[in-house]
Amino acid sequence: MAYNVAVVGATGNVGREVLSILDERKFPVGEVHALASSRSVGKEVSFGDNTLKVQDLATFDFKTVDLVLSSPGAKVSAEYSPKAGKAGAIVIDNTSHFRMDPDVPLVVPEVNPHALNGFGKKNIIANPNCSTIQMVVALKPLHDIAKIKRVVVSTYQSVSGSGKSAMDELFNQTRGVYMNEKPTPEEYPKQIAFNAIPQIDKFMDDNMTKEEWKMVVETKKILDTSIKVCANCVRVPVFIGHAEMVNVEFEKEISRAEAIKALKNAPGVSVIDLETEMEYVTPAEIQGEDDVFVSRIREDVSVENGLNFWCVADNLRKGAALNAVQIAETLIKDHLKAAA
Repeated sequence: MAYNVAVVGATGNVGREVLSILDERKFPVGEVHALASSRSVGKEVSFGDNTLKVQDLATFDFKTVDLVLSSPGAKVSAEYSPKAGKAGAIVIDNTSHFRMDPDVPLVVPEVNPHALNGFGKKNIIANPNCSTIQMVVALKPLHDIAKIKRVVVSTYQSVSGSGKSAMDELFNQTRGVYMNEKPTPEEYPKQIAFNAIPQIDKFMDDNMTKEEWKMVVETKKILDTSIKVCANCVRVPVFIGHAEMVNVEFEKEISRAEAIKALKNAPGVSVIDLETEMEYVTPAEIQGEDDVFVSRIREDVSVENGLNFWCVADNLRKGAALNAVQIAETLIKDHLKAAA
């Protein structure tokens, strides 16, 4: 069976990646519609060997599609995802707006595919935050064998998580430094070139940033409400690929060997160990890859039942577009085919 699909935010980084991945994975599409704001109407985007003309999101009839893969801003999503859901389409929403809605499943297919059982309440499924996705993919196989008590994570997040304009800012500031030009921050509160900024999103009342809050509450909703999470999120001058150093405390003892075995057997995870030629993996090495790459796995002797690891993923793929497409694939396999 073929499904008619609309990609909202088709001209953005994630929207273009969604179109690319739908083609790569031979998703069973009938018609594909590229949607964006009125100022992008008529622009062209690629879908495999085909070129799609961008249509106006504001006037699109969602009754003509089965699935909507949506990656605009949160405000746009708040308006149009419910409209699409009420029209009968199933929306997979990549923005933050619906993630903590109790009637909207928040899904990482390798971790909690069972959550899709509740998609029909609003016909909306939420795609988690990019930094949360890669962490819970790595945590799930460990949680299954030795229940997790607490996680402390420090992220090193690339500028592509802020969109194309942020990538341009990093490029222009880097070039400007070599030309003795003073950087002018616009997308970020401070210079991003040759720098690290310990602020992603706005500060909240408790002095956490909203990105850090997202990692806390989303991990609980996806994996286990009893897990305590301390997140520290930093923007770094990398174009694509998020990295995380993760410290985990378990309820019972877990050895390095047991952790490695569990991770190697886990879907969506690639383990790069010191015994391998690569030794460990960095963001520059995993651009365009689908898996979450885990390396530097070691026991933490400073706490009881502690473990540390380093994980890296392409934030535009597994952190956004790929996870959305995998949700759609799981939905078709486990729900829509049965209904048909």
